[in-house]
Amino acid sequence: QVQLVESGGGLVQAGGSLRLSCAASGFIASMISMGWYRQAPGKQRELVATLASTDTTTYSDSAKGRFTISTNNVKDTVYLRMNMLKPEDTAIYYCNLRKLQGVRPLDYWGQGTQVTVSS
Repeated sequence: QVQLVESGGGLVQAGGSLRLSCAASGFIASMISMGWYRQAPGKQRELVATLASTDTTTYSDSAKGRFTISTNNVKDTVYLRMNMLKPEDTAIYYCNLRKLQGVRPLDYWGQGTQVTVSS
């Protein structure tokens, strides 16, 4: 079993910054990637950024140039630094961990952390 605990959300003015953290515990061997997704009211959950076990990063178009995903040296915590925040970044941000379960990928999710950007 894998547990993901997020922190760092909050209320910030447009143009401001926040850093989200997600700490993973449990059996995280065979991890494929960790990352962040978000879901705004009335919208589907969407990818923000991922960091693969190979250190390859993926960003959504809206995150490129403003957000940076990183990890610690033991790769059990992932961070999302968000700069130049916009009101449209307002959403619940979910941490994701994907690992191999046998030959299939399996996703684990955190409880979500609210990010609100005021104009």
